[in-house]
Amino acid sequence: MSHTNHHAPGALPVLIVLAFASFSIPASAGLGGDAGSIRIDSVRLRGQLVSTSMLQYERHDITTSAGGKVHEYLSPSGKVFAVSWQARLPPDLQQVFGTYFEPFRTAVVAQSGPGTHRQVTVVQPDLVVQAVGRVRDFRGMAYVPSLVPAGVALSSLQ
Repeated sequence: MSHTNHHAPGALPVLIVLAFASFSIPASAGLGGDAGSIRIDSVRLRGQLVSTSMLQYERHDITTSAGGKVHEYLSPSGKVFAVSWQARLPPDLQQVFGTYFEPFRTAVVAQSGPGTHRQVTVVQPDLVVQAVGRVRDFRGMAYVPSLVPAGVALSSLQ
């Protein structure tokens, strides 16, 4: 006997986003936050934090107990301008996106439709998100164009 998944196309990202929205974590950390917010993210994501100074930014890697990785990129002006992730389960995007979670959630709900169940792309003037979700493989990147330091190639962020 076979089991068929009868979710409407586009329902998965909406369900995932709404599930994240049910958490009551203050949106004081993550994308757009400062260096202190990175430590908060590490604690709330129950991860180990390793920081590396790069030429034009600092990269902060949070490895969770489940083996997921979240990278937060801090500009010389002290703001998290980008985040990326790779994990078996989606990270708490409300925590990772901070105050940018609500615009993200709104955009995902608005664009849900055929073909959006595996990939989500949000392009707004002050928020860009590209995320892909497959069974046991969730990865993505988000950044705030106005916070990206001059000369940083987004393609170099992993």
